[in-house]
Amino acid sequence: MNLQPQLAKSLQSNQNPRLHSGETLFIDGAFGAANSGATRTISCPANGEPVALVSEAGPADAEAAIAAARRAFDTGTWSQLPAPDRGDFLLRVADRLAERKDEFALAETLDTGKRLVESELDMDDIINCFRYFGKLAAADAGRIVDAGDRQVLSRIVYEPVGVAAMITPWNYPLLQAAWKIAPALAAGCSFVLKPAELSPSTAILMMEVLDELGLPAGVANLVTGTGAQVGAVLSEHRDVDLVSFTGGLATGRKVAAAAAGTVKKVALELGGKNPNV
Repeated sequence: MNLQPQLAKSLQSNQNPRLHSGETLFIDGAFGAANSGATRTISCPANGEPVALVSEAGPADAEAAIAAARRAFDTGTWSQLPAPDRGDFLLRVADRLAERKDEFALAETLDTGKRLVESELDMDDIINCFRYFGKLAAADAGRIVDAGDRQVLSRIVYEPVGVAAMITPWNYPLLQAAWKIAPALAAGCSFVLKPAELSPSTAILMMEVLDELGLPAGVANLVTGTGAQVGAVLSEHRDVDLVSFTGGLATGRKVAAAAAGTVKKVALELGGKNPNV
């Protein structure tokens, strides 16, 4: 299938002005420019056409995002909210994503060059991800453990880990982010998301949705930039409690090594296709 006519038509359609503002960092409940003023032009791999102008974050922006996430978590505006209320929020996120499905799918296609039909299928999975964790949060009352005494009730209750740093790849940009964002919010965590610098558009639109629906300031933060400038700060910072990274083995080793200094929790998904190759 020739993508050129389809993408040319897509480029001429109305797009979200946010993606062309150069002010796409989302820190402490507000969109803004990078501290340095730097920007990056995002181009569609299928035809080379520019599709977005986004902020290019640096270490200072990462520091600000982490500080916002730390404040939000420590004040308990989200972490101490009853789990059913957090679950209800995630269900509302799913509904809003369904309403804006076409807009999100188009942004994903323009960033990655994949067929629009595939992006639409990805959006279905993303919506279902938020619905799954929304229902799970509302239903989770802890796990009962047999204590060997009928007069003793032993229950394991899970608590949010704190501030989560999320570093995601270019190939399934929002789906990979959703697999991290939805469970983090369900658990009561705050987070800083760093999407791949080549495909950040849907992550920016996701921040719009979370903000529109009233997520407390600082719970969700977005820094669009490179791994060297932003990812390294997220991996080693003492105020980050967990770092979740999806990407290549070499970078995963660096993330694990950086996280070791503060003994933070680490989740790595590395080179998943390689065993098949």
